[in-house]
Amino acid sequence: MTVMTDPPSITAVVGESGSGKTTLARVLLGLADPTSGEVLYNGKSLRKLGSGEWRQFRRDAQMIFQDPFEVYNPFYKVDHVLTSPMDKLGLAKTIDERRKMIGEVLRTVGLRPEETLGRYPHQLSGGQRQRVMVARALLLRPKLIIADEPVSMIDASLRATVLGSLRRLNREFGISIVYITHDLTTAYQISDNIIVLYRGSVAEVGDVRLVVRSPQHPYTRLLVGSIPLPDLKRRWEAEAAPAMTVKSLTGPHCKFVYRCPSASEVCTRSVPGLYRVDDNRAAACFLYQGSPEVQIDEMDTVFTVPRRGQTSIPLQSA
Repeated sequence: MTVMTDPPSITAVVGESGSGKTTLARVLLGLADPTSGEVLYNGKSLRKLGSGEWRQFRRDAQMIFQDPFEVYNPFYKVDHVLTSPMDKLGLAKTIDERRKMIGEVLRTVGLRPEETLGRYPHQLSGGQRQRVMVARALLLRPKLIIADEPVSMIDASLRATVLGSLRRLNREFGISIVYITHDLTTAYQISDNIIVLYRGSVAEVGDVRLVVRSPQHPYTRLLVGSIPLPDLKRRWEAEAAPAMTVKSLTGPHCKFVYRCPSASEVCTRSVPGLYRVDDNRAAACFLYQGSPEVQIDEMDTVFTVPRRGQTSIPLQSA
């Protein structure tokens, strides 16, 4: 896959627990080595980056973690998570310049510096703590932010503020975002494109509006069908997935075969390709075997290109 940064995009990565979402994030950031393939930054493998290139990569690619409680050291005030990267990278020449930069990014994410700085983590709400982490990422002016379920552990009333901050970073500051989530609703709200993972493999990929409104892969259909409808008069009739049974298929087979309502004999002996269902969507299912096959390293060719501001740094996972 290629993470679009020209123009900047928001790509959602969705799937149930254990599908490989966080593993993908760790590989993209160089925190874990891929078992096959490689991650390219400016056309060069992360494994071959020199110390200066690696330092620049660490600034260009930032992470927002899932838990707004665990990322803070309770013995430090929240100022520490903002000043520490600035000091290490030499972003400010004077204390006044540093204070000004911190104030600007806090206001950008909807926080008042006078009500945020000087406090310990336990004195802030979960939403405020998470927005401080968004501000920290913005402070370094990265080209890419990987947000690993950034709203899953905060109240529903605060999720909109964090998601709004992410969307603003994308549209006003030209930062591409990989938004990892199990929530199709928020993925639909803020993303341009979507990748649906199941047990470490791509089930469906493409324009988020097409995939969510008209899912083609049986697994994506089950995910969309599990979303309650906001209509009290309409009966919710979600289709339940069959329980996954451990069986002894040792050869190639579709990973979803034991839970798939459309499974056939070919699914038990072959791995489906990623078939192009239409211009901006592909699904890994034998139901579309007659369609053109998309190679996994060309997956981004089905993505919709957002029409927004531009930046110019390629960051790829091949």
